[in-house]
Amino acid sequence: MSSASTSIDRHDSKRLMVFAGRSSRVLGERIASRLGIELGEVRLTTFANGELYVRYEESVRGADVFLVQSTNRPVNDSLMELLIMIDAAKLASAHRITAVIPWYGYSRQDKKSAPREPITSRLVADLLQAVGVDRVLTMDLHAGQVQGFFSVPVDHMTAVPLLVDHFMERSYEDDLGEKLVVVSPDAGRAKLANHFAEKLGGTLAVLTKQRPDHNEAEVTLLIGDVQDRSAILIDDMIDTAGTLCAGAQVVRDAGATRVFAAATHGLLSGRAVERLRDSCIEEVVLTDTVPLPEDAPPDLFRVLSVDRILADSVHNVFCDESVSEIFAGENQLF
Repeated sequence: MSSASTSIDRHDSKRLMVFAGRSSRVLGERIASRLGIELGEVRLTTFANGELYVRYEESVRGADVFLVQSTNRPVNDSLMELLIMIDAAKLASAHRITAVIPWYGYSRQDKKSAPREPITSRLVADLLQAVGVDRVLTMDLHAGQVQGFFSVPVDHMTAVPLLVDHFMERSYEDDLGEKLVVVSPDAGRAKLANHFAEKLGGTLAVLTKQRPDHNEAEVTLLIGDVQDRSAILIDDMIDTAGTLCAGAQVVRDAGATRVFAAATHGLLSGRAVERLRDSCIEEVVLTDTVPLPEDAPPDLFRVLSVDRILADSVHNVFCDESVSEIFAGENQLF
């Protein structure tokens, strides 16, 4: 059997090529493997003064190019690398350029919460469009309105079905109990948590909180019954984990027998891993939209890959087919 090629050809000679930046190299390889092709070769270098250099090691002329890059830590380097990759592909005469951004950085800065603040998630959208991106694929945005900052198509994917399947399997194998409650970290995520609870056949509880400063939150109230139930705290991301751990303790003190946490994006900044290790949370389920830190204990974290979801989405975009059909129309959960 011949080795896999670096592109897929359609009957009309349209070519699909997948490349990955340094923040998503492993995920990019998995996506390419799912598509039955090899990850494209691109040279990515950082000069001594911090400037970035990009050069494609093969022709992308006339190709449908997909660039996989999460804008995680170091956020600004990852974002700038993606912008330069788009520009290089544009100048190399790629037919269409799609940015596959599993984790969309700056997505939390989606509105003005105080005077003289920027709306940075819109700025990122403007930068991507200014450099020449034709389409964006992203996953579990922090706020739905980010899609409205673009004038190019934005395909929004979700890892919720993946997380649901994990806990359904866990309930069969590990007997989580008939009494299952899904806990939203705040009112803004209640719709997502309710959808999650319906899929698992559980009930809903909501934590309320206030934010005295960035990356700081205080849990003020628990709404709902968690007594003698297995609780799953669900969110789109885990950053410093301070709020999550505080919420988990409130849920445990309210009578929950077991506490789990689930999120699409595990940013795990600062002392997040240490906080989670010392918390009452039994298991933290994440996806590989962001690489797990090396010090993350494997007995605490369970990482699910989104490679199939992303590969299916890339394939459908390339073939001009519906992306929402992959999720049965349930990829808009805001």
